[in-house]
Amino acid sequence: MGELRIIELKQSVFEANDRAADELREELRHQGTFLLNVMSSPGAGKTTTLSRTIQALSDKLDIAVLEADIDSDVDARTIQQTGVPCVQLHTGGMCHLDAGMTRQGLDALREFIREQSITPHADERAIDGDASDEMELIFLENVGNLVCPAEFDTGASANIAILSVPEGDDKPLKYPLMFEVCDLVLVNKIDVLPYFDFSLERLEQNVKLRNPEARIIPICATTGQGMDAWYDWLIDRVHAWRA
Repeated sequence: MGELRIIELKQSVFEANDRAADELREELRHQGTFLLNVMSSPGAGKTTTLSRTIQALSDKLDIAVLEADIDSDVDARTIQQTGVPCVQLHTGGMCHLDAGMTRQGLDALREFIREQSITPHADERAIDGDASDEMELIFLENVGNLVCPAEFDTGASANIAILSVPEGDDKPLKYPLMFEVCDLVLVNKIDVLPYFDFSLERLEQNVKLRNPEARIIPICATTGQGMDAWYDWLIDRVHAWRA
């Protein structure tokens, strides 16, 4: 019997998606559009957080939303009530978005904006005099899942995770990749802290174990507590991206 040959395959199965994501990210930077990938488990408060954020910032930024779900348009209809352009993405059973899906969503969003004759007002707030007919900020509300969405680069300008108090402060230990890829963690539903065995200090320690650079902001999207710090972070990131 001949010698057994073993070949180690080191090429990432995500390589093609990573290339597509990098290309999309560069296009968005050139256009001056900040795309924020918003991830969480189901029920953590993504849609509520985005709705309140849009209401607070729509006079400061041109905002649009891509809503991703396996099925239904419940969240998209909620966002629609805020008055910003919104497109529903159905993943056909897939529990995540990748760069190709995100590009399809962005193309559909631009077409929707043209059809509705929506004119961004970025030229009135142009940075260094540069006007733009693109949206300044697009929220990508990913499928509710703490595993799959973290594995695929969507081409977003930044990633955030929303973790709600009832979920527990040990989630960064159980789902490490989600917190490794995030620039910011919003700890939502802090109004119920007295009723759960949840420590903000433990949560911060667990996040920092996975991602020392991640910012952590405690909020309550329903009452508005802590939301100003989140708004400031977001506005700073958008302006830095467009500078």
